[in-house]
Amino acid sequence: MNTTATIEADPNLPIIRTTRDFQATPAQLVRAHLDPELYARWVGPNGTAVVFDVWDARTGGSWRMRSTGEGDEYSFHGSFHDVTEDRIVQTFTWDAMPESVSLETLWFEDLGDGRTRLHAQSLVDSFEGRDGWLESGMEVGVNDGYAKLDALLEGGEV
Repeated sequence: MNTTATIEADPNLPIIRTTRDFQATPAQLVRAHLDPELYARWVGPNGTAVVFDVWDARTGGSWRMRSTGEGDEYSFHGSFHDVTEDRIVQTFTWDAMPESVSLETLWFEDLGDGRTRLHAQSLVDSFEGRDGWLESGMEVGVNDGYAKLDALLEGGEV
């Protein structure tokens, strides 16, 4: 099982594709992405804390969060466009770059035996925007966050 996220840039479109396997069911992973208390415990790089100002995880809902760590604070917001039992479509905007909105689609592939492959696709407005996301160190936050999610899953908290 691959426990490091694969992060790839599409050569023809301004898309970032991420895949990662988990020892979990699709329902557990969907819950970990939609329950604000769980999500706040694992999302982002080590040493950060997340606070939600808004969290309405349903089709048509919205969210706003602040992430703090090492004396810095970053804020993000977005809208949930479609939330189903095996797919989440939402926008994601880092408030420091409001012109660079990402359309995120996550889907959860049941691999059997209690394993699931998470697929995430992030469509941004330009190749420059995509490359900016990739150069921001996002892979650290993704891999740190997913390792924290693994620990919550292993501990039976999800």
